[in-house]
Amino acid sequence: MQQLHYFKNGIPKINLYKSATINEGIWKLNEKEQQHYVDYFDSNKTKFVIEKFVPASGAATRMFQFLNEFLNNFNPDEDTITSYINKFNDPNLNIFIVGIRNFPFHPELKEKTKQLFPEYNKYTSDQKVYAIIKTLLSPEGLHFASKPKGILPFHVKNGEIHTPIDEHVTESEFYQKENQKSKIHFTVSKEFQAHFESILSKYNNIDATFSYQDQTSDTIAVEANNLPFRLENNELFFRPGGHGALIDNLNQLTSDVIFIKNIDNVAQNNIKTGIENKKILGGILLELQTQIFIYLSELQNENITETTIHEIKDFVEHRLSMPLLDEFKMFQKNYQREYLIKVLNRPIRVCGMVKNEGEPGGGPFWVIDSKGRQTLQIVESSQVDLQNEKQREIFKNSTHFNPVDLVCGIKDFRGNKFDLTKFVDPDTAFITEKTKNGKPIKAFELPGLWNGAMAKWITIFVEVPLTTFNPVKTVNDLLKPAHQPNHE
Repeated sequence: MQQLHYFKNGIPKINLYKSATINEGIWKLNEKEQQHYVDYFDSNKTKFVIEKFVPASGAATRMFQFLNEFLNNFNPDEDTITSYINKFNDPNLNIFIVGIRNFPFHPELKEKTKQLFPEYNKYTSDQKVYAIIKTLLSPEGLHFASKPKGILPFHVKNGEIHTPIDEHVTESEFYQKENQKSKIHFTVSKEFQAHFESILSKYNNIDATFSYQDQTSDTIAVEANNLPFRLENNELFFRPGGHGALIDNLNQLTSDVIFIKNIDNVAQNNIKTGIENKKILGGILLELQTQIFIYLSELQNENITETTIHEIKDFVEHRLSMPLLDEFKMFQKNYQREYLIKVLNRPIRVCGMVKNEGEPGGGPFWVIDSKGRQTLQIVESSQVDLQNEKQREIFKNSTHFNPVDLVCGIKDFRGNKFDLTKFVDPDTAFITEKTKNGKPIKAFELPGLWNGAMAKWITIFVEVPLTTFNPVKTVNDLLKPAHQPNHE
């Protein structure tokens, strides 16, 4: 009923105050500070149970979208590849063809193509390209677009194929403790869990767990008139509610500290830089959380001094970038104490941010909530009223962008786990246009995992180098230096 209410009445757009910039919501560390946090993480990590959370359930459909379109639109008997590229203005296809030998799956693909097309060696070069792409995507071929990214060949190292799963395992060594396995949690689709387990079976230093997007988090879809969309058998149509549904999966974990990173953001090179920055983010989290816990313990004392309250207020506003209400100074001391407990006693996340290079995706902003408070949030374009010139300008001029590289503290100062579902802002969901059985529908997406699902967390943004961000959004990204051998 709440979702139908949102369809009918709309979801309020987020109110951007300004973009977060260096020293205005984003930390920029010098070398000495970076080393301090690396050392802090290394010397304190043994006190905590640390885990990595990797959303990995989605299929690689978009990665091969331009190749699927090619198969749908190209007629090998009538068209030439060149005429197709010109007609559909598709430079991606040209890049794919030129770089074909540099893809990690090329040997397997070539072999499979020759099995499926016995006359392959007699084909013209255009027919060969068509046969190769057909093999890459067809069910009788490699069927890559229907598989999750995690199990696809991304890199070749010393003649061996490495998948994103392998790279996540390699990276997880930085938080591994002596004589203990590194914990990694993957969200997967049930049908591919065995594939994940098979790849992970060769590692004896990993404690891997899995979960699925819970069907109870599926959302209802409606027609253009906002009435529920019904299937042929007259049943209501529910669909997965987007990555925001994974807050439930995250909420099942019991580790003290959880690193979150997308399955496709892995590199063959720059691994040292990536790990160092993970430690920096982790060190910041551990140090801040330690201080927060000290302050929360002090705030339990009704006889706390005005000086300590002022010190805590200063820490909240300047270190945690959480401006308090103007009337805070008018509050009675006891109410100030309660108010500070409420502000500090919540989950905390430290998020790496990279300089904006025009990549699509969300970014760090100062947002004004319904009560007029300023908070730091990661905001996607779909949450912003881009018809409003002022809001559009703020969004367009953001200096940084969210690579999904964060570390979370999900326990309170007494060691109890927070119920993360209590820190979601339901008003940050969004409505998207989709199709079902050829008909247009409107779909309800839950507040994004690192957007509205974490809206009420303590949030710290830290600039990290662009080299730590190497996502594979299309198959051609595998041709970039970060994913090719011998660029360390």
